[in-house]
Amino acid sequence: MRAVMPTGATGRMVELKNVVEREIKPHEALVEVVAFSPNRGETFMLEQPRPGWRPGKDIAGTVVRQAADGTGPRLGQRVVGHPDQEGWAERVAVPTDRLVVVPDTIDLIVAAALPLAGLTALRLLRLAGSNASRRVLLTGASGGVGHYFVELAAAQGALVTAVSATAERGERLRELGAADVVRAVDDSVGPFKVGIDSVGGSTTPAVWHKLTPDGTLIWCGQASRTRPQLDFFDWEGATSGTIKRFQYLESDVPVAADLETLVRLVATDRLHPEIGSVESWENIAAVIEALIARRIRGKAVLTIAR
Repeated sequence: MRAVMPTGATGRMVELKNVVEREIKPHEALVEVVAFSPNRGETFMLEQPRPGWRPGKDIAGTVVRQAADGTGPRLGQRVVGHPDQEGWAERVAVPTDRLVVVPDTIDLIVAAALPLAGLTALRLLRLAGSNASRRVLLTGASGGVGHYFVELAAAQGALVTAVSATAERGERLRELGAADVVRAVDDSVGPFKVGIDSVGGSTTPAVWHKLTPDGTLIWCGQASRTRPQLDFFDWEGATSGTIKRFQYLESDVPVAADLETLVRLVATDRLHPEIGSVESWENIAAVIEALIARRIRGKAVLTIAR
């Protein structure tokens, strides 16, 4: 079986190689992968891959062996899944509590773009609480998570101000329901009840300064690769506010349940995955480079021809 493997090199970070398939556990189904979607976090891990690690958390395909314990999708069903790793391959074993059926009305390329970014957006929305009529500030809005969050939050009645580096990407966020789009946090007009930051560095305190006195800051990453520069002697903005750390897998709702919600929203035309690139997996090295350089709007999807 062929799979994408990290090289550990600073230049070409991945290559297609033949690998030995591991033993499938009773609670796992074997999926023949049709499409998969890389995430920026995975590209960071490629720089210093841990021994034995193979990338791949977002996949869509067809079940070619159902789980031995009788759970999950059946043989031949089209599915989308979210394994911990190993998904950038011709086949992958996926725990059935991370796998759901995809209706024929949804292209598997679209389904592959759902898991990590969609789960993150949905669970961020849940953590933020009731958003109807609330003003929400969102950094890093041009990526896959940002597009999903804006559309989901706007559907709840939230007034989302999205921070986007380019006018073109900002227009798409407006189409998805953003009330305002700005180039930088300092350009936004506050105050906001909720601020969600995925950038880190100096952006995190800038978001804090834009909040209401009782506002909530949700920190969910550091795409800048710089730790948040919060000064707890600086009480401008959310003087009596709350800071929450977000981890997308920390949820009382199972992955499969949230994946089913995302699939249902797409099937009923209420969620529209933003896919900025579709390529053969033979071109994955170039796609990874484009993701790192932020040349792709939304999600990138790689397809495996049979």
